[in-house]
Amino acid sequence: MTEDEFFALLAKLADAWTAGRSTEAADCFTDDIIYIEPPDRQRYVGRAAIYELSGGDAPPPMWMTLHNLAFNEATQSGFAEYTFRGRRQYHGITFVSVRDGRIHRWREYQYANDQDWPAFAGEPKP
Repeated sequence: MTEDEFFALLAKLADAWTAGRSTEAADCFTDDIIYIEPPDRQRYVGRAAIYELSGGDAPPPMWMTLHNLAFNEATQSGFAEYTFRGRRQYHGITFVSVRDGRIHRWREYQYANDQDWPAFAGEPKP
């Protein structure tokens, strides 16, 4: 996978979650995905579990915005900073490993916070 393909994959996932398309979101992951928020605050194994995490047959309102992304083509891994809102708003970062064009491992660290991204991240105001 190239850097551009990685960025496109994560954008596809964010768009699917935001639009409530659970099947499309789950299709971004391998069959044997391990999705974790250490230390086992959240743990989902397999694409079917990701489908349910994504809302299953009745996805609730949610949205995801990506902020900063990077990808290492040699190791087929990268990261993304994000804002996610479901029942609460979270800002976080995820480490992502890909295989065969899909997400194979997802490890996220996030904080519940109602600030906008620039305030949360300590970015200067324009």
